Amino acid sequence: MSSLLAISSAQLTELGRVRARAEAAEDAAMLAMARQMRADASRAESPMRRQVELSVIPLTLGQAMGLSEGQVTYRLAAVERVHDQLPHTWTVYRDGTIDAARIREIGRAAGRLERDESFERLDAKAATYAATHTVPELRGWLKRFVVRVEPDRAAVRAEKERAARRVDVSHDDDAMAWLTAYLPSHVAAAIDKRLDRAARAIGSDDERTLPQRRADLLASWTTTNETDATDPVLRTDIAVTIGADVLAGATEGFGFAADGSWSVPSGWVAEPAQTGNPFWHRMVLDPVTDDVLSHEYNGRFAPEILTKVLIFRDGVCQAPGCLTPADRCDIDHRQPWPNGPTTGKNLSPMSRRHHSQKGHGVIWVLPDETRRVVEPLDRTA
Repeated sequence: MSSLLAISSAQLTELGRVRARAEAAEDAAMLAMARQMRADASRAESPMRRQVELSVIPLTLGQAMGLSEGQVTYRLAAVERVHDQLPHTWTVYRDGTIDAARIREIGRAAGRLERDESFERLDAKAATYAATHTVPELRGWLKRFVVRVEPDRAAVRAEKERAARRVDVSHDDDAMAWLTAYLPSHVAAAIDKRLDRAARAIGSDDERTLPQRRADLLASWTTTNETDATDPVLRTDIAVTIGADVLAGATEGFGFAADGSWSVPSGWVAEPAQTGNPFWHRMVLDPVTDDVLSHEYNGRFAPEILTKVLIFRDGVCQAPGCLTPADRCDIDHRQPWPNGPTTGKNLSPMSRRHHSQKGHGVIWVLPDETRRVVEPLDRTA
């Protein structure tokens, strides 16, 4: 057996710890050198001279470590935060339990915290989680930690960033360009889902790859305002988890994607539901078993499964004497949305003609639970 195959998992783990200890030693030396250079710069007589000497620190460190000035700046900031504000995490790093990549993620998260108690909580938990999870898992955990421990400050930052939303175009080589958008996470998630669904619906006989279909669809939607003919009404489901106390407004908080990859202030989630265009479910789950205790549609338009139920339930238009098949009718709110909910009790099929008459007050809805609508008496009599 070769020497490579003879290496055990325990030996590989120990080699990783050796590497992590070496990274910690390098970061400690980098930090010490940076602080010495800052101290030397502070003794310069001229303010301009001090500024020049401070600005050359990343360049000097970068030349010694084989890194760019930007890499040094980012790495130094993260290391300094962990060293100064997370002493337990720094000790674990020096022991080789976690490596530099994880330290940089933890340091970046620490830079988004402001309160001493938040640093203490992060220091108590981050190293333990980091030691048993991958860097992407740690990154997601840290994002959730930051918005949970300081939701008020996270909400302020989120509003500031939302104000900076934009779309940029940069032209590249070979007649191509990049189109990038800086958007709230829940909006970007909905766009991603819609693109994926529409691209897959085109059919396997299309020779384009899935990324090519997504690109072509986005270009079509933004230049012609047309949707794909195979799915003219594209709706998107995105799952967001919000605590009951946050939803009730008792505390400030965030809504989290089901997979934990992003979060937004809870108020942002409610905003699109008021327009009627998106399609929202609200599910109340048992906190222990995760059983669905209730299910409500917060959007204006009934989802496909509810529409089918209404068609099967009523069969025909619910205006008196109308036999228009329900599958050719509009799904109408008895009590108009948004005051009336999008539920089976408040919905019924109405032919387009009777739907219009109801909207203009020519026919009206019975006040009891009977689904049929009736025509008013002749007002001229």
